[in-house]
Amino acid sequence: MRVLLDECLPRRLAADLVGHSVTTVPQAGWAGLTNGALLARVGSAFDAFVTVDRNLPAQQNLRALTFGVIVLRARSNALTALRPLAPRILQALDRLEPGRVEVVSAEPSLR
Repeated sequence: MRVLLDECLPRRLAADLVGHSVTTVPQAGWAGLTNGALLARVGSAFDAFVTVDRNLPAQQNLRALTFGVIVLRARSNALTALRPLAPRILQALDRLEPGRVEVVSAEPSLR
């Protein structure tokens, strides 16, 4: 699966998403774009977009997207807080569908 990591995520998280082709927003040359402009560019280039932006589903119409979105919820966006979520991220990628949002959380109460 072709995965795009939002620019607010550590690029080293890509190494934990084994079996997937992972690119970061800065690597794609899209750093600094607003959410709407970024999502418009993701289009057919990626199958999944991973972010910690909890407001994204409320701010954007994600149902019409040709890719799925994974929203991570952790105590911070530091690699040490996100790395333990890697197995859950991989599971979410396996079931992700276009236009759908999967929330991956460190704590069940945050889902």
